[in-house]
Amino acid sequence: MTERPALSKGEMEVARALWDLKQATVREVFGTFPESRGIDFTTVQTYLRRLEQKGYIKARLEGRTRVYSPRIKPRTVIRETVDDLVDRLFAGEAFPLIQHLIEDRHVSRKDLDALKSLLDELTEERDGGNQS
Repeated sequence: MTERPALSKGEMEVARALWDLKQATVREVFGTFPESRGIDFTTVQTYLRRLEQKGYIKARLEGRTRVYSPRIKPRTVIRETVDDLVDRLFAGEAFPLIQHLIEDRHVSRKDLDALKSLLDELTEERDGGNQS
């Protein structure tokens, strides 16, 4: 795994916008933010340049306009970010994070039911379908 610098909150917001757009100019990324967000054009431009320097996105010139596109998939960034969080806060143990999210984030009954189904499926897969 390549070590990339972590993303700031603002960089992550801009990266998410670019992932949704697939490829975009600064103006197009800027246009995805509601006016109420209070982010300006030059800030988006700065974040895109930082994301490029950090290796998360790439840019190509179309005439005089830079067109940005993701270099790293969102799933990869999520995995790396969560892995870092689990390592730093929970000494590499995932269960305390899961427990925290379920207890403190007020997970809905619907989500708990989906989680239970997922756990049942994973348990069955790992048991090889053998029930005692």
